Amino acid sequence: MKTSATPMPSSTMTRSTAVAEHALALLDTSCVIDFPDELEALAEHAAVSTVTIAELAYSIHHDDPLVAAAREARYRDVLNEFEPIPYSARAAHLYGAIAATVRKSGRNPRPRRIDLMLASVAAEIGAVLLTRNLADFAAIGNAARVVAV
Repeated sequence: MKTSATPMPSSTMTRSTAVAEHALALLDTSCVIDFPDELEALAEHAAVSTVTIAELAYSIHHDDPLVAAAREARYRDVLNEFEPIPYSARAAHLYGAIAATVRKSGRNPRPRRIDLMLASVAAEIGAVLLTRNLADFAAIGNAARVVAV
């Protein structure tokens, strides 16, 4: 697993002789919270989006101070380990098309806006999107490749 502008957490930085399936993986927030063990076999590089950083920042505001502290520690660890990919105007444009595709399928895109924004970032950068919640990306068509881990 190569670690360039988007390094992997040190626990996964071991070299493998296996060839990764994908050049780049964008991690869904679920994968940042519960890091996939098989990531090295799935991608040469891993990245997070500023959309995921926003979700992590929101999660810090919890009523239980111990939960809030643990979430803030995770937030800081992710910022220390990755250089987040900014949400761009091109990703926003792709989001519109992805949300329209979901709506056309008969599903409501509004409850999954953040997930669809992550899919738009993956589509923009040509990355596979890794998630633990495949149903969150139902009906996005072929805009982005989503892989359940």
